[in-house]
Amino acid sequence: MFKLTNRQQRRSLWVLLVGILLLVVLLIPTTSWVKSRTKEKAAQHNSQLSPLIMIPGSSATKNRFDTLVKLLNQGSATKHSLLKVEVYNSGKITYTGKIRRGDTEPIIVVAFENNHDGYSNIKKQAKMFNEAFEQLVQTYKFNNFKAFGHSNGGLIWTVWLEKYYDEADGAKIKTLMTLGTPYNFSESSVSNKTQMLSDLIADREMIPSSLTVLSVMGTKTYNSDGLVPEGSVEAGKYIYQKVVKHYTTMTVTGNDAQHSDLPQNQQIVSLIKEYILNQNGNQPGSKNRSNRQNQLSSN
Repeated sequence: MFKLTNRQQRRSLWVLLVGILLLVVLLIPTTSWVKSRTKEKAAQHNSQLSPLIMIPGSSATKNRFDTLVKLLNQGSATKHSLLKVEVYNSGKITYTGKIRRGDTEPIIVVAFENNHDGYSNIKKQAKMFNEAFEQLVQTYKFNNFKAFGHSNGGLIWTVWLEKYYDEADGAKIKTLMTLGTPYNFSESSVSNKTQMLSDLIADREMIPSSLTVLSVMGTKTYNSDGLVPEGSVEAGKYIYQKVVKHYTTMTVTGNDAQHSDLPQNQQIVSLIKEYILNQNGNQPGSKNRSNRQNQLSSN
């Protein structure tokens, strides 16, 4: 029978002790990381924060919604703080303003150094937004949020929902309002589908089924808000309808109904308060009904 010498026994014991020591050293940071992640997840799960995240359209800056936020806060007992985020092409992300302590429904505006038009840029902006979004969730630990996109901002949201949204990170989107969003760019008929619209329709099943979507268009003329054809906005139904929980279209007419004025339109302010924000105990989207068309007149 083979028998280890004393020297071999000591060497085996030494190897075993070193192995145990290495295992302990490796387990310490792992245990610490698990505890940290558990604590973060618990904080996120218990968070009362439910921000409204806004994305402006092409050529717009982080200041695009300043007037809209002022109007939302006018005459309201609940004042929404404003945090502005800018994502640079280098990957750098900067913050202006802050979320006020105790504000459970702040407004966060995310804008981009690359704010140019075009499908290729919209895809880049969606990726840039995802980087900012992940940082926001990690920093503020919210478990749900609402979304608003003006013009191409609505396209960025749509691409992001199809390509990057992952409810598994604990942050669930509740409601999306798109405003004057050209789902088919300048085409007025879906008979002439752009590559972007075709792609968005092809990937529509990736959009969360629990989502409530409100698509609002303006009409300066009978078939356009002065820039985006009505048919292009209406093309959104081929992306969202019969996929999401509720899909509703609304039309704003009258004063401030042209494309660039829409974010300052008083009817839009009212719609955001009624359908998105939790003012007066309302649940976002609770008044929405599938495929309902409302005509709102602004005097």
